[in-house]
Amino acid sequence: MTARIERVVTSGVVEIEDVEHKVENNTWIVGDDDEVIVIDAARDAEKILEKVGDREVLAVICTHGLPDHVGAAIEVAARDEAVIAVHVKDKRLWRQTWEDTWPDIEMEDEGLFAVADVELEVLATPGVTPGGVSLYCEELDAVFTGKTLQLDGPGKLAGEYPALSDQLTSIGERLFTLPHATRVLPTHGEESSIGDLEPQFDKWLSGSLTSEESIAEPPPLVDGTRVSGVRLDLDE
Repeated sequence: MTARIERVVTSGVVEIEDVEHKVENNTWIVGDDDEVIVIDAARDAEKILEKVGDREVLAVICTHGLPDHVGAAIEVAARDEAVIAVHVKDKRLWRQTWEDTWPDIEMEDEGLFAVADVELEVLATPGVTPGGVSLYCEELDAVFTGKTLQLDGPGKLAGEYPALSDQLTSIGERLFTLPHATRVLPTHGEESSIGDLEPQFDKWLSGSLTSEESIAEPPPLVDGTRVSGVRLDLDE
């Protein structure tokens, strides 16, 4: 096998009550010495393309349509005329950032993307956004979970869970059924594994994520999800 996974961390700022906070985003690159797929091209196209080098970008895949995660998608894709893929249910969210452009591919559950000698399987994992997806690569023992699942548990939007029951269903049925050794590679923060995170699932189901104790003192901003007032407005 020649395919490998590389990580690019890009940073920007979000503003909360007139105070700017630094936010870091993971962009993942999957491929070999000749071709790659870029997952969640966030913010800084120049930095991402520097990591790609002279390899051909076949596709830019967005695990969700939130603005800070698709901000570099068009520029990264344009260099090699690569296609951009977004789940059909996040197309309207995509348009909040790129109002004059539609993605090239409308992803659906169980779709496949091939790069080098591996495949990425699309797993529909809605919750934070209606069209959130994860990308599972069996050959590399990795799943790219976007905002669905992170090192500290289910991801949030503006410090809240937009559709927690859907998100927990996604995690339980689509992610925690993967082999325990599978690396969990999220769009924010450090990686974990299915085996490390799965034992916490019963606690999440029992309500620990929304208990008063868990929300009384929110942790410091680490991924931009605690921005006051952020909402998904998907109306035309």
